Amino acid sequence: MAEKLKVFNYGLTSEQIPPRYQDTPPERIPVVTTPDGKGRVKVIAGESLRTSANIETQTPIMYLDIHLKEGASFTQSVPKKYKGILYVWRGSGYLKLVRVQKKLNVKKGQMGVMGERDSVTMTAADDEEMQVLLIAGEPLNKNVVRSGPFVINTWAEIQQAYSDYQSGKLGQIEGVEERYAATEAAKKRQKESGRWQGDL
Repeated sequence: MAEKLKVFNYGLTSEQIPPRYQDTPPERIPVVTTPDGKGRVKVIAGESLRTSANIETQTPIMYLDIHLKEGASFTQSVPKKYKGILYVWRGSGYLKLVRVQKKLNVKKGQMGVMGERDSVTMTAADDEEMQVLLIAGEPLNKNVVRSGPFVINTWAEIQQAYSDYQSGKLGQIEGVEERYAATEAAKKRQKESGRWQGDL
């Protein structure tokens, strides 16, 4: 699901856009309760339970954090063209992919790979809650080359990105000063409230 980083602010091709930053605080990320009330879905990207995320993405993706109470089940449909993963980051239970048609026992730290045309049913163990990240998107079918902070399509583009960075041609993302000031203000509020845990 990696895509060409759009870092250039000059000579843009049809596949490049200026750098951009979206500040989405936790309170703006929708959290939806499942119809039976036994689960919650945090909609970070994409859509679930007729609720859309507040962030914009350059390619179609979904990023859901699904929290199920003991014994609860939830089925998430996934667009036919998407491929993705399911990562259990808390608890244990079962996953059932439509394509596989069998239950897979899973526990914290395990991951399942989804193919195209896979919707999934997640079921928490009877005695334990389960949280699953569902991350999927439409395959880009492009070469991916990575080095340092850059993820582009060719090694020549990586070298150009380093050259542009070193010569100051990459530019800045708008709002840097405002974001820094907001971060410092939030740190100050946490320190004053006694919740500050130090710089990570």
